Amino acid sequence: MHIEPQLEVKFAENPAPITLTEGARIQGYASRFGEVDQGGDQVMPGAYTGALERLAAQGRRVKMLWQHDPTQPIGIWDELREDATGLYVSGRILTETRQGAEAAALIAAGALDGLSIGYRTTKSARNDSGGRQLLELDLWEVSLVTFPMLPTARVRPAQKSERTENLHVLAQALRQATQQLQRETL
Repeated sequence: MHIEPQLEVKFAENPAPITLTEGARIQGYASRFGEVDQGGDQVMPGAYTGALERLAAQGRRVKMLWQHDPTQPIGIWDELREDATGLYVSGRILTETRQGAEAAALIAAGALDGLSIGYRTTKSARNDSGGRQLLELDLWEVSLVTFPMLPTARVRPAQKSERTENLHVLAQALRQATQQLQRETL
């Protein structure tokens, strides 16, 4: 296995938790601007702009990995964008894969709850905490991780929608009616 020598890994805080929705859809913030992480670094607004533009121009995507392991892609990031908060991501965990199914189950159970970015720093400056202000990054991947750099970088299952709950109630009623009909015909 060949790993790029200069690839850095950064865990990020989410202003709102990443949520698992409609099967294996997730969303949240992979990075938050201006906050100092446990390594003393802070990602600054605009740090991802160039990388996202280059990826779009080349028709490539940022990879969704399991624990930063390049041999374990587990899904697809459908949307990555910068906003006033940070780097917003939205995507799908591919539950057809063994690791994707395990990741989705762990998120649903609350056992897995972090996001982390893999990148190369292309432009930085020193900050007041002795770390760096990351001004420009070459983003490679966003991973689901067990231990995020920031304790508040969390993911959780989304609440069931009213429509989904109604479908479950209807399915239960149909099962009961079927069982009743089967008993009456015996």
